[in-house]
Amino acid sequence: MKKGMALFAMACILACGASVHAADSIKIGVQGAHSGDLASYGVPSLNAVKIVADQVNAKGGVLGRQVEVIAQDDQCKPEMATSAATKLISDKVGVVVGPICSGPTTASLPLFQEAGLIAISPTATTPGLTESGKNPLFFRTVANDNAQARLTSDFMLNKLKVKKVAYLHDNGDYGKGFADNNRVLMEKGGAETVLFEAVTPDAVDFSAVVRKLRRAKPDIVVFGGYQPVASKLVQQMRRDRLNTPFIGPDGVKDETFLKMTGKDSEGVYASYPKDTSTLAEYKHARDAHVKAYGSEPGFGYYNAYAAAECLLDAIAKTGGTDTAKLKEAMRANAVDTPLGNIRFNEKGDAAGMALSIYQVKDGKFVELDHSVVLE
Repeated sequence: MKKGMALFAMACILACGASVHAADSIKIGVQGAHSGDLASYGVPSLNAVKIVADQVNAKGGVLGRQVEVIAQDDQCKPEMATSAATKLISDKVGVVVGPICSGPTTASLPLFQEAGLIAISPTATTPGLTESGKNPLFFRTVANDNAQARLTSDFMLNKLKVKKVAYLHDNGDYGKGFADNNRVLMEKGGAETVLFEAVTPDAVDFSAVVRKLRRAKPDIVVFGGYQPVASKLVQQMRRDRLNTPFIGPDGVKDETFLKMTGKDSEGVYASYPKDTSTLAEYKHARDAHVKAYGSEPGFGYYNAYAAAECLLDAIAKTGGTDTAKLKEAMRANAVDTPLGNIRFNEKGDAAGMALSIYQVKDGKFVELDHSVVLE
């Protein structure tokens, strides 16, 4: 179907035949960093859900009901996450997109689980969120840290022929998990760990860490964390004439990172979903953002767009927001999204999408010929 609008057409058909009063809206909660240092991660996801909702509503809604977006800001801070989650529950949302960061997701999921709410994160990557089995109502449209580590470690071992590795992380669920997983795989592959250290995210001066890196003489620095810390580290390294290659997870592949680091970012590697910009659904999602906000989408936008599509597809097919039915439908059906055709495995992880390695070349992240498909 043109522009990948099968979901919306189905929603429109169901809207025409439904007997439910339109005033009874379907409430989608969106939790994430909508302000603060990590707003560049959270705001694109909120924009994505708003755009999908507007498009569905313009065609009559789902099941004759309009889709209402209710946002709660947790600034990607676990201590704010429980309050944000509690507010969404009290607002009687039917489903949740988010949280976007792993720490707040870990803090919020017990509350959503108790309330019987399906939550789908576009960007929370800690493996235990799905692999522990503690969160059967949780899904995500992003690769977990294990998948990212498999890709990055294979790239370092087999493409870059790395022998000595330094690991830096922000000590958060997301950052330390990425560093830990890479360390296990790299050491298994024969690479030596010459430094493994946590850094303070709020620090301004990383010169002491750079001195440790200089003494350790690694072939590459593996960083686990988000772009604000990555930006400061890379700038400090280059300022002190330490040109060791630098690789990070998807949180590094962000336009803000490029703006913050400028020419210092040249050569930096990061993992990220494989480029799907040739897909009609991707083009439609991009055009919708440019039209609505006058700019290119930011980090996590397409993941959140896909999450909203998957939720609304399940709601349309099951006739409402009954949790048990939604859970079954999410696992039983594949949905065409900007990231490709997505389905969810028994754990709740997205299957069918692919990850690639990107490198900054001439001020832009360029996809390299090194990828993996999620199962």
